[in-house]
Amino acid sequence: MRQKIVAGNWKCNTTLQEGIELAKAVDATVAEKGARDVVVILGTPFTHITKVVEAINTGRIGVAAQNCASEAKGAYTGEVSAAMVKSTGAEYVILGHSERRQYYGETSGILNKKLALALENGLTPIYCCGEALEVREAGAQNEFVKQQLAETVFTLSPEDFKKIVIAYEPIWAIGTGRTATSAQAQEMHAFLRGTIAEKYGKEIADGTSILYGGSCNPKNAKELFANPDVDGGLIGGASLKAEDFIEIINAY
Repeated sequence: MRQKIVAGNWKCNTTLQEGIELAKAVDATVAEKGARDVVVILGTPFTHITKVVEAINTGRIGVAAQNCASEAKGAYTGEVSAAMVKSTGAEYVILGHSERRQYYGETSGILNKKLALALENGLTPIYCCGEALEVREAGAQNEFVKQQLAETVFTLSPEDFKKIVIAYEPIWAIGTGRTATSAQAQEMHAFLRGTIAEKYGKEIADGTSILYGGSCNPKNAKELFANPDVDGGLIGGASLKAEDFIEIINAY
């Protein structure tokens, strides 16, 4: 049975001290109320990872980096390698986020190198895919996300693909004033699962967790998570408030 996952993505937010307090608050509430068999992950800035790992019970909560370098080591000033991420105690790494693609020019070629290094170092990639507004308006969303997968995660062996998590981001519904409905989320998640089944077979597809990354919040989480092919969420802004994040976790 595939995992239910609620992963927070703090992005470029919180100081180290604020991040530690936020992590402690989430950890304390998960310990008190339980997470109902939900895998909880905190995606923190690089500067926070080691201290957050120390501040929480990692048996209850996992920690993710928001990125890793496309090179193993060397003269790459400012980069953080997959091996460095692993050495902090993090278990996961978010790769292919729409903001990394848009603002930092990450291509499929770059992401393939990152995926390989993450897996080589025992990290679980949370791999993001999703279409922009113009793609959705053209009705080309299915072909677009299928191509994203074909160029990247579908180059992995079945054994390696089974180690990753997919996150769908409807970029067109983030900060545009448009809202993705629960039905639209389910439609795309079902398509993604079917596409995975075509490539790797039904057993692997049925075991792959596919998260929704389109402005999930305490108000819509329950409806979204009720869909059969939505296995949780990659949560942005709502993960920055412990009470909101916990409410989303408890939406299951």
